[in-house]
Amino acid sequence: MRDERLLGAVRAELDAAGLRASIVVRDLDSGREIELDGDVVTPAASLAKVPIALSVLTRIADGRIDGAMPVTVPAGNPEESTPGTGRFRHPATIAVDDLVSLAVTISDNGAADALLALVSAEAVMADLDRLGVRGIAVRHPFAELSDTPLERFAPDEAHLAHALAIRGSTPANGHPVRQLDVARTNTVTARGFADLLELVWRERGVNAEVAARLQEYLHGNMVRHRLAPDLAADDARWASKTGTLLNLRHEAGVLENADGTRFAIVALSTSSVAASTQFAAEAALGAAVRELYSALRA
Repeated sequence: MRDERLLGAVRAELDAAGLRASIVVRDLDSGREIELDGDVVTPAASLAKVPIALSVLTRIADGRIDGAMPVTVPAGNPEESTPGTGRFRHPATIAVDDLVSLAVTISDNGAADALLALVSAEAVMADLDRLGVRGIAVRHPFAELSDTPLERFAPDEAHLAHALAIRGSTPANGHPVRQLDVARTNTVTARGFADLLELVWRERGVNAEVAARLQEYLHGNMVRHRLAPDLAADDARWASKTGTLLNLRHEAGVLENADGTRFAIVALSTSSVAASTQFAAEAALGAAVRELYSALRA
């Protein structure tokens, strides 16, 4: 489905909020979709935790990894703003199953890196290749996401880090900040991530037990301020994962309606406003997704 007038209006609304976005909304049963720049390669931020979780859960299901196996996660830094083990004052021993839960539901970087120590980025990429998923690249641990210019400036100078993020991009999407350089960082496209969600929800090439567990964790996502206000309702459940880094604001998930319809929705956005808190941008992204979803559902 392609409605150029609608896409132009949505693009203008996003631009007015200082956002550039890549969005895909797909009916998982009919295959119909509407997309806005769905093949743009974008730094993934924490969205990359989902394919890692899938790879680990697959190995738990087939016996290569024991989900009850204890793993020691090193102490973090209580002064950091990252959730979970990243703020622990002491090393903690956590079962693999629970590391997956922490990585997905609260986006715990320490838990995700502990999983990457069990299943390498190369192995995750091989799993994606086996499934036929293109447009996702997992390259490095998540500790790097806590080592950006934002962490090096004083709190009252955060706008300088965002200004660097905004102005540093090259025409080929290179960037002096390595976490924003698509040639070096973990990356994703909206279409590729929608493909991954479709495989999980339709259990295509994915073990049923693995699919159910990953869906459970995505339903349990605790970060729900971005798209959920425009999608979730008493008769609709929203399962998702967010990604936030410097001027990136992403969310991807599946909306399950009471009538049985299911829609994969992926929104990747880059802000041109030099600020950490941007409620207007969050609202604009949610509104844009809602417009495209409503058009497809109609």
